[in-house]
Amino acid sequence: MHNHPDAKAVIRTLAPDEPVILNRPHAAARAARFFVEKFPGRSLYAVKANPSPELLQVLWVNGVTHYDVASIAEVRLTRQALPEAELCFMHPVKTARAIREAYFEYGVKTFTLDTPEELEKILAATAAENGEAAEDLRLLVRLRVSSEYSELSLASKFGIELADAAPLLQAARQHCDWLGVCFHVGSQAMSPFAYVQALDRVRAAIAEASVVIDMVDVGGGFPSVYPGMEPPPLEDFFAIIAKHFEALPIAYNAELWCEPGRAMCAEYSSLIVRVEKRRDTELYINDGAYGALFDAAHVDWRFPVAALEDDLRDPLLEFAFYGPTCDDADYMKGPFLLPGDIRAGDYIEIGMLGAYGAAMKTGFNGFGDAEQVVVDDEPMASLYRGDRQRLESDNVVNLR
Repeated sequence: MHNHPDAKAVIRTLAPDEPVILNRPHAAARAARFFVEKFPGRSLYAVKANPSPELLQVLWVNGVTHYDVASIAEVRLTRQALPEAELCFMHPVKTARAIREAYFEYGVKTFTLDTPEELEKILAATAAENGEAAEDLRLLVRLRVSSEYSELSLASKFGIELADAAPLLQAARQHCDWLGVCFHVGSQAMSPFAYVQALDRVRAAIAEASVVIDMVDVGGGFPSVYPGMEPPPLEDFFAIIAKHFEALPIAYNAELWCEPGRAMCAEYSSLIVRVEKRRDTELYINDGAYGALFDAAHVDWRFPVAALEDDLRDPLLEFAFYGPTCDDADYMKGPFLLPGDIRAGDYIEIGMLGAYGAAMKTGFNGFGDAEQVVVDDEPMASLYRGDRQRLESDNVVNLR
C-alpha cells in the first residue's frame, strides 16, 4: 500500500474515479494496546468485523494473541496470517466438517455452543478415528442476554435461555477440559450497565448448574464514537465488568475474556467517495449500501463525514446519499452534514469504517472496486487518543 499524509493528499495525487479506502495502522495499533493493557482479562479480536490480513498483523504485533473466528474460512484466513495465534470458533452453529477441520488441521480447541445438539456434534466431530473422545476441548455455553442498551440487537438468534442453561452446562462439563460461559450484549452498547445485567444472568446459570467454571467471556459490544453516539469511556465498562466478574461463583483461577470487534478496528479505516450528481439535498456518490456503507443504508448508521475541497464556503446542510447501483434501496438517509455548496465532482471522506465497512463490500452491478492506501493522520473520531472530555455523568462504575 502507498502512504499519504491524509485524505486531501490522496485526492490531489490520485484524483480517483473509484472509492478509496484509507487505512490507519497506527490507530488500530493504539486500540489493540488499549484493550491489551486496560481490559482486566484477555481480549480476543472478532475477525468478522474486519478480516484484513494486514490488520490482523497489526493487532498481533500489538499484543492481541487470541482471535474469535466464526467460520472455517475465517479459521483458514487467520491461521495463514497468524500461524501462532490462538483461534476460538465462536459461532454457535457450525457444520461437523468445519469443526473437524478446525480441530484436526488448525489446532482449534475452543468451541461455542448453545444447544445439546451442537454439543453432540462437536464431540462427534473431534473424536479420533477409533471413537476415542477428545480430551482437550474448551467449551463455552452461550447464554441469551438482553440487548436493550445496544444500538444493534444480538439477542434473538443465539444463546440458550437461562431456564435451560443448567443442564447444558452440566453436560458440557463432563466432556471438556475447560468450561466457560459467554454472551453478547449487542453491538454498540452505550452503557456499561448492559454487562451488569448479563453477568447477573451468568451468576444465576452457574449457581443452578453447580459446576466449576473456568472462564467467563463477556463478548463484544464495546462501542466506538459516531455522530449522535458518544459512549462513556471504555475504562468505565472495564471497571464494572471486573467488579461483577470477581463476585461470580467461579474457580479461583477463572479467566475473564472479551471479544471486541468494532471497538478495536472502527478507527482503522475511512473512505473517500466522489459526488457524481446532486439533486437538492441528495448526493449521488460512488459507494453505498452494497459497498462499504451497508450500515448507513440498512440500520441508518450515521458516519462522520468531511468535504475535502478547499473552496466550499457555505454553511452546513443535512444531506442524504444515494449509492452507485440501480437499486432504490441503495439509499442512506443520514443526515450527513456537509457544506451547502458541495457539487458533482467534489470528494467526501466518510470516517469510522474500519468495522464492517470493507468487510461487507460486494460487486453488485459491477461496482465495488476500491484501492487501499495508508494515511498518517488521525481518524475522524477516537476513544483512544486521551483527548475526549470526561463528563461527570460518564462515571457509571458504581451502578449495581
